[in-house]
Amino acid sequence: MIDDEIETQLHSYLGGICNRLESFPVKIGGYRDHVHILCLLSKKIALMKFIEELKSHSSKWIKPIHRRYQDFYWQDGYGAFSVTPSEIESVKHYIESQHDHHKITTFQDEYRAFLRSYNIDYDERYVWD
Repeated sequence: MIDDEIETQLHSYLGGICNRLESFPVKIGGYRDHVHILCLLSKKIALMKFIEELKSHSSKWIKPIHRRYQDFYWQDGYGAFSVTPSEIESVKHYIESQHDHHKITTFQDEYRAFLRSYNIDYDERYVWD
């Protein structure tokens, strides 16, 4: 879990990875069990490789910070969606309001609703670790 003590540092670290990969971050945020990254994905890197770099480097970074993070890991899967330029501000606001938002609904329930609303077929067995 991503607790309050590490959240800001983790988001900054993820932003640094994005910058290194020339995928410039617009907004990074999330809640205890997930992270949202709104960035301009570089044309030089495949999405799968981008996610792999984010997960592997941030996991290596967080584990030695404190004993309570030594078992930290990201789930195997991820969700990635393109955003039209006219929606960037609303997505930024959505990311900024994660703490308040998830007092009302869980990430899992919200993600299922999102997939249904866009008619994205999914198998629940493969969505969560």
